[in-house]
Amino acid sequence: MEEVSIVLVTAGSEEEAAAIGRTVVEERLAACANIVPSIRSIYRWKGKVHDEQECLLIMKTRTPLFASLRDRVRALHSYETPEIIAFPVEQGLPDYIAWVIGETA
Repeated sequence: MEEVSIVLVTAGSEEEAAAIGRTVVEERLAACANIVPSIRSIYRWKGKVHDEQECLLIMKTRTPLFASLRDRVRALHSYETPEIIAFPVEQGLPDYIAWVIGETA
């Protein structure tokens, strides 16, 4: 079975998350992009602690496409250093995994 990954990206607004998600799905870099519209992020950036509202974009892709997906998200993203991290899918419904592979082929 080909490897599939879940990719997480935070965005400053739901509109930005939707624009990124739509683009990468249209370009077949991701099979699906889910948007969690409101998360609270507390983080240190450039020596200062921030407490801000963000959105979480959850994308499913073939693992070999991660570098291309990462580069495309980075080009579309407004943040200087966006969160773009991937986790391998260890197990999943075979039909769903096949769908992800088929939509990103």
